[in-house]
Amino acid sequence: MKPQRHEVFLMCPPGHFEVSYVINPWMEGNVALGDQALAARQWQALRDGLRQVAEVREMPSAAGLPDMVFTANGGLVLEDKVVLSRFRHAERQGEEAHFAGWFAEQGLRVLRMPDAIAFEGAGDALLDRQSELLWMGYGHRTDVRAAPLIAGWLDIEVQSLQLADPRFYHLDTCFCPLEGGHVMYYPAAFDTASQKAIACRVPQQRRIVVGEQDALDFACNTVNAGRHVFLNRASPPLRAQLEDKGFEVHETPLSEFMKAGGAAKCLTLKLTEPRRRAANAGRLAEGTVRLSA
Repeated sequence: MKPQRHEVFLMCPPGHFEVSYVINPWMEGNVALGDQALAARQWQALRDGLRQVAEVREMPSAAGLPDMVFTANGGLVLEDKVVLSRFRHAERQGEEAHFAGWFAEQGLRVLRMPDAIAFEGAGDALLDRQSELLWMGYGHRTDVRAAPLIAGWLDIEVQSLQLADPRFYHLDTCFCPLEGGHVMYYPAAFDTASQKAIACRVPQQRRIVVGEQDALDFACNTVNAGRHVFLNRASPPLRAQLEDKGFEVHETPLSEFMKAGGAAKCLTLKLTEPRRRAANAGRLAEGTVRLSA
């Protein structure tokens, strides 16, 4: 594998990772049943694979915060700003101070949600890979009221998508923007209006529709670095679709993290998110609204 360009991802070692409470359907029946040694090997395999095509920075884990390994939930980064997460569940709220401190040390400007508005970072807020657009999932973890705040702070159009299936409680479990404007997603995870919004914004030839079994294998929870995609598992037909569109697929089993409701994308946070104004400057000039529902 050869690096595509200088991309940087944040990861957090699973030194304190375990399923110790239930805040999503995947955790049901898995409390205290994880294999920590296997989790460490799986995490290292993902990190080492990603290091072949991008830079990986690590932040320390913290005792009593087993889900801090899922750095995607720490915040949303665009250029030199980060919108810090405001976790819905008390079990994760202790992570906020650790992420805020780490982001500040990196020189990022930390923006904070009001206490009453839940927002779970790049788990629910995904930047399009071609247009100057932010896709934001809401309904299970993130409050839809976060959308206009983010649109103003980051000066970006936000397309809100309502999540309808509790198994897919974060947007990144069922939706993945890919290089070149492609989008991989599981339609049944969204309400009807959101399915229509996706179809309206993404041309059919750039939509990669994922079936239920691939969705349950967290195929949409993919790390995309250039033309490389890292995921837990992809069925042969899905792999063929991705390869047909020019992507190199890297399967990296993450069974232990799936017990907590996360996989490859959840374990990473992209820190180098550029502006894409040139890609859709014409559309914006025609009066495109900044906030879409």
